[in-house]
Order: sequence, then C-alpha cells, then structure tokens
Amino acid sequence: MSNRNMNILINMHLQAVLFVFVSPISKYCYRKVNKVLTESLWLELICLVDWWAGVKVELYADSQTFQLLGKENALLICNHRSDIDWLIGWVLAQRTGCLGSTVAVMKKEFKYLPVIGWSMWFAEFLFLERNWAKDEKALKSRFKQLEHKPVPFWVALFVEGTRFTHTKLLAAQEFAISRGMTVPKNVLIPRTKGFVTIVQETRTYIPAIYDCTFTVPKGEPSPTLLRIFKGIPSSVKVQIQRHKVEELPETPEGIAQWCTDAFVAKDALLEKYNTTEIFSELELHETRRPKRSIFVVACWSSFLGFLLVKFFQWSSLLSTWKGIAFTVLFMVIVTVVMEVLIHATQAERSKTNLPANLPVQDPIKQRLLNPDTTKPSLII
Repeated sequence: MSNRNMNILINMHLQAVLFVFVSPISKYCYRKVNKVLTESLWLELICLVDWWAGVKVELYADSQTFQLLGKENALLICNHRSDIDWLIGWVLAQRTGCLGSTVAVMKKEFKYLPVIGWSMWFAEFLFLERNWAKDEKALKSRFKQLEHKPVPFWVALFVEGTRFTHTKLLAAQEFAISRGMTVPKNVLIPRTKGFVTIVQETRTYIPAIYDCTFTVPKGEPSPTLLRIFKGIPSSVKVQIQRHKVEELPETPEGIAQWCTDAFVAKDALLEKYNTTEIFSELELHETRRPKRSIFVVACWSSFLGFLLVKFFQWSSLLSTWKGIAFTVLFMVIVTVVMEVLIHATQAERSKTNLPANLPVQDPIKQRLLNPDTTKPSLII
C-alpha cells in the first residue's frame, strides 16, 4: 500500500514538471506525453480493481456501439449510483484504449485532494463551483481547448449532480410531483444546464453521446474504495446506448428535455431489473482484465525500490534508530492520510425501498409512499 502511494507521488511530480516546462511551449506535445503518464498512474487503481479486489464489470451494448468505443470523441452521461462510479468509468475507458484521455466534470473540491485530485487537474478535468454564472463561462472556455485534443477522448458527466441516496431520492420525488414530472424510483432528476451547455459547445467535434446506466446486482453491497483496498470482490452492471449528437434537438429547451427523457428511460430500465431480474436486452460483451496494469505496477515498484535504495545509501537514514523511526512514521502518516481520504468518499448508506414506517404529514409524501395513486407525466 505504501509503495503504491509513493509510486503515485512520483508520477504526479512528473506530471507537474511536464505541465510547467512543456505545456507553455506545445499543448499538443504536453497532451500526448501526459496521456501516457496519466494512464500509467490510473492503471495502478485499475490493477487494484481487476487483480486485487476482482471487481467484475458486465458491459451491455449493441455490437456497433461496442466497436466504436474508444475510437471517437464521446460525451458520457451516467447515473451516479455508488462511490466508485467514476472508477468503473476508468475501467471501461481502459478497456477501450482511452483511459489517459478521459476527462470528467466534477466538483471543484476534488482537485484539492492530494495526489489523485492534482492528477485530475493535470489531465484537464473540468471542476465546477456550483455557481452557474461562473461555471457556464468555465465550461465554454475549457471545451474550446478540448477541441484540439490529439487523440479520441471521453467527457464524463454525472448529470444528477450528486450520488444517489434515499434522502435525495425522496426530495427528487417531491420535486417531480410538484412540477408534474415523472416520479423517479431509481435515479435522481437530472440537472440539465451543464449538459445543455456541453452539447451546444461540442456539437462540431463530439459526434456521440454514450448513455450509461450503472447498477449493482441485487443482493450485493455497492462497491466502495474501502472494499476495493480490502480486496473484497464485487460486480457492477453497465449498459451503454449510443446516440448521435446530430439527432438531438437544436434548442436549449429541446436538449434539456432529451436529457430528462433519457433519465426517465434509465429509471424504467432499473425498475425493470428490480422486478424481472433482467437488466438489459442488449448483448453482453466480455471485457478482459489487462495484464498491462500488472506490468505498470511492477515497473513503478522496481523504479521506486531503486530510488529508495539509493536514497537510503546517500542519507544513511536507516543507520540510526531515529532515522528508522522517522521513516516508519512518514510511511504510516501517508497511509493514514490515504485511508482518511477513502473514508471521506463514502456515500450515505441508504436502502433502495422507501421505509414503510416513515411518518408522513405532507400529502405529497403520502402520495410518494403510495405510488399507485401518483399519475406521472412528462413535463412539456
């Protein structure tokens, strides 16, 4: 664990040097080289997912979509079901060859996370403040820069804006009823402003939208970073449907409605799985675990080991008890900090079904607990 943390630190420093000295001279060269560094860094997490925890990812898509994955620029819209949806996205990106060129739209707090957040910043992730006046300008500015990326890339967007929990679902249901919208059971209501802006700004160079739906097999706990680091296996089901951007409406209102309809369809898909055991009617594709991730981890570990040996020979740090104690303390602190950050990512624990004993005074909440009396309709 500590060796892997040090590997990540070295990689991050290489990215920093590249950003300072290469990026101002040639953005093209910076992106080409940084793609390799980013991929080698994130492959260490992929190795944990695939070979340490043995997380199984079941991918459902039609044959044409599966063949195009990684070969074109695409905007991914996903439901935000678990703590590691972003990591599952990295796994799929790695399988299709665009791990190092994948970016995501995230809260600005993530870029301050030690090491991993900094790496996302170097990889040109888009960080938002949840202040639309500022975020709209930031999105438009950043997407003008992404237009000239030298390799196919994915832009991932969790349109719900937050992770799914029971408390948030109840709030979403109340909002849906008050607005005459379809009442969701398995997703939250999408926040469409960002999606509309991204589609409008990228129509000329992002030809496809990948509509991704994540879920966890019934009866299994949701995977988390903590469970992955403990080596606890789990599985995730993912359906990807490809839509041509040119087929989307032209107006902001039409694009927003398209996104809303897509999440209504997601909700129906997940509800069908809850009641019939059938998740998707699309073809199940095998995605093999990459041995390359093991090779990358082995190379970084060997390189780190060599540097550590040379450092200890030069510093004589391990020649005294004080030096040994300092070294052990440093490694413990690094490990504890990583553990704290992992625990900080854990989402609120919640059950899928609404509790029957919830006290209800508001007639809207009473209707939520009796869905047969609710008549959903799409907002016009």
